Amino acid sequence: MSLEKEYLDITFLQESGFVRKRCPKCGKYFWTAGNHEICNDPPCGSYTFIENPVFKRPFSLDEMREYYLSFFEKRGHARIDRYPVVARWRDDIYLTIASIADFQPFVTSGVIPPPANPLTISQPCIRMDDLDSVGRTGRHLTLFEMMAHHAFNYPGKEIYWKNETVKLCTELLEELGVSLENIIYKEEPWAGGGNAGPCLEAIVGGLELATLVFMNLEASPDGNIEIKGERYRKMDNYIVDTGYGLERFVWASQGTPTVYDAIFPEVLDFIEENSDIEFSRRDSEVKRIVAESSKLAGVMGSLRGKALEEFRVNAAKQLGISVDELVSIASPLEKVYALADHTRAILFMLGDGLIPSNAGGGYLARLMIRRSLRICEELSFSATLFDLIELHRKLLRAFTFEIPMETIQEILELEVKRYRATINKGVRMVERIVAKKKKVEKSDLVEFYDSHGIPAELAVKIAEEKGVEVEMPEDFYAELASRHVKAEKREEERKLRNSYPPTEKLYYDSKLLEFEAKVVGVEGDYVILDRTAFYPESGGQDNDTGYLVLNSKKVPVIDVFDENGVVVHKVKDSKALKAGDRVRGVVDRERRFRHMRHHSATHLLLYAIQQVLGKHAWQSGARKEWGKARLDVTHYKRPSEEEIYEIERIA
Repeated sequence: MSLEKEYLDITFLQESGFVRKRCPKCGKYFWTAGNHEICNDPPCGSYTFIENPVFKRPFSLDEMREYYLSFFEKRGHARIDRYPVVARWRDDIYLTIASIADFQPFVTSGVIPPPANPLTISQPCIRMDDLDSVGRTGRHLTLFEMMAHHAFNYPGKEIYWKNETVKLCTELLEELGVSLENIIYKEEPWAGGGNAGPCLEAIVGGLELATLVFMNLEASPDGNIEIKGERYRKMDNYIVDTGYGLERFVWASQGTPTVYDAIFPEVLDFIEENSDIEFSRRDSEVKRIVAESSKLAGVMGSLRGKALEEFRVNAAKQLGISVDELVSIASPLEKVYALADHTRAILFMLGDGLIPSNAGGGYLARLMIRRSLRICEELSFSATLFDLIELHRKLLRAFTFEIPMETIQEILELEVKRYRATINKGVRMVERIVAKKKKVEKSDLVEFYDSHGIPAELAVKIAEEKGVEVEMPEDFYAELASRHVKAEKREEERKLRNSYPPTEKLYYDSKLLEFEAKVVGVEGDYVILDRTAFYPESGGQDNDTGYLVLNSKKVPVIDVFDENGVVVHKVKDSKALKAGDRVRGVVDRERRFRHMRHHSATHLLLYAIQQVLGKHAWQSGARKEWGKARLDVTHYKRPSEEEIYEIERIA
């Protein structure tokens, strides 16, 4: 099934003079009110806004954020506070990667209402897919703010949909000084987090400024719509999911050589002043080189492997300088830009309570810290990592963080000590391993970092000093991060042969212990009901047990689990039941209430722990069983005996 009709239904575009065309370069459709014949989305087009700002005046981050949020407040949207960058409400990702992630899965699926409707937010997000490109391309960031407006529509209750969404985007851009003729909307289906839908990308001056997603699809193996290799079906509810890149808006308003120059010039100045680098980004010739490089990088996309070599050759030729000269100027500046970006991301990670570790989200925090420390060494940076993070904190006046700067400083100091101890111990180990090899491959570099904490650059240096050939991929750190950005989910073998509609879940009422239901299927020992109060094993809590009653016969329920929204009851005597039977379910009262007490106890214990250790001490795991309960929490060092006694006293 095609999504073409979804785009043709947007009558606002046609009424405003936009014409649908097909880009001869990429073959995708776009809408223009000007005389554009290509979509202008790199690599089809190029950046024309550098040294030629597209808005009527330059904006800072704070100014642009406030302008955007106020614009939508005036148009009936409620402004809501940002969510943490640590996505604790999700079991599939560690970091908040988009504003819509704040509302997945419970709001988007209709389980709970949104905090406001419609709403507007500016959500800090962290993505590490292009970690190695940060600083190199002029546009990549690990942390960015996604300004957004969302509307959650339900059957019989529509807030607004496609026409109003595109109208709002167009009005915003025109109010900022962009003429209608310079706005391009490119068709590009979107998918993420189990949802999908048609999407328009707003492009101005060759730069994608906004993404307008019309989320009306949900993942389903039986779906009749395919997007990016996955199958989807229509949802009953439909959601306006927009994303406007704050940093890109600021960059477009200033037309600086890179996005970094636009968003944190004070941090860049501080790094340059405290580093041993020959060229300053404020030098007019350096500005010219960086600006032209950014334009070319925009056309070439991610600069990895051979693409990076090709980029440097083309850029040097275009600038009239040698490749060596280009590298001598660009390489130190790339490190300056990357360090400014990484330290801002570290502030948000630690400030929102993420604790560096060797697993989960903590792995990503430690990766960022150690990569930043390595860059500091390469720049001969004389200040500390905390000095940089403290400067970011002073500049980010619009934000509050859960974790105080004193705790962040202590965490960083411990991480620096651990890093240095790891290096001192690991260098000798790497030297021994390298001495036995003819070639160091990518898998060796991954092993050096993941198992021994040795940065790839240091391992490469050791190998080269030993005369050993080494393979250092340009996207090494992005690949490392990609292995850890998603939480590991245990793949369970599908137990049901047939498909069933989602079960109506009555167990959210914890005091409901008896209920009436209809048997919709029986497969071996498994019984599927149309509704149930039996709680399936979830979130570290054991399942309910009890029995199903049919004509005074009791059928014991010994296990309960959820399979894609269908609650399955494992029983002892399934032959007594068949599809169509009306049964009464009875939940074991003592087992349910004991699990509830364990659940409450873990909340009380977590409160006591946070009072003593700090708000960064967060639940990383829990188990609630019949006879015992366990709580796992994050902390950056071993608690003292005095702290343990105080936790016990408060709890």
